[in-house]
Amino acid sequence: MTATAIDGKAIAARMLAEVRAEAADLATAGWEPRLVSISVGDVAAAELYVRNQQKSAEAAGVAFEARNYPADISLEQLTGVLAGLNADPRVNGIIIQRPLPAHIPVKALQKAVHPLKDVEGMHPSSIGNIVYNDLALGPCTAVAAVEILKSLPLKVEGLDVCVIGHSEIVGKPIAFLMMGLGATVTVCHHMTRQVAVHSRAADAVFVAVGKPGLVTGNMLKPGAALIDIGINRVEGRTVGDADYASCAEVAGWITPVPGGVGPVTVAVLLKNAVLATRMQRDHYRTAFAAAV
Repeated sequence: MTATAIDGKAIAARMLAEVRAEAADLATAGWEPRLVSISVGDVAAAELYVRNQQKSAEAAGVAFEARNYPADISLEQLTGVLAGLNADPRVNGIIIQRPLPAHIPVKALQKAVHPLKDVEGMHPSSIGNIVYNDLALGPCTAVAAVEILKSLPLKVEGLDVCVIGHSEIVGKPIAFLMMGLGATVTVCHHMTRQVAVHSRAADAVFVAVGKPGLVTGNMLKPGAALIDIGINRVEGRTVGDADYASCAEVAGWITPVPGGVGPVTVAVLLKNAVLATRMQRDHYRTAFAAAV
């Protein structure tokens, strides 16, 4: 068996075509979606991500502004910047680029972004809404991984799923999203005694840990879907959390790294930008109607 490589770029292209049409409709009505990217200090580590986001955004009809602030900016000053963006009706989405200086806790900034402008889906309310199966502005990477699985010819209801990794912004949201779709989910983490026992019983495996080669072919059920979310640099190459060669001999479908979850994550970000713009438009209309 040789696994089918899942083409994340093709999935992203289909999503972006829909985003482009919706963004054009909003722009015609005077609500052109606009994103503001916030980075702090040396932007070399995030520069590629920002450039790719800007290129994809502009191709989808979403305005994009990249702002960089000095490394010695205080948390209070940066929170003030976010408060100004929250209040600006011309700004529809805010992206916090990582890494950040040690004195700027990322969670504090994520909480400071208004939930209606949280296009990354990182605000506690955005994460918490998933428990109620409210997917308005979900965390981009988790939503992207689930969208990829949904594109496969598998019946999600009743599917046995194993999620390896339980981070607040990827692993846990994936588990809740899959449960909301009717799957039976097992979550493995660093204290799980025998990860392979769980992964070999699963019809679909998500892995997001940050350890290259963690998942190998002998950890998979033959024909299972493997969604590799990991991004690691090994000897100058970008690789995932799965040993691609051995997993491809067993799995039915597998996401390559790069070219799998990454492009779909950017597409979800832009889909969130359009949705956030529509939600803000409706919010302002309601507020105006109430004031009249």
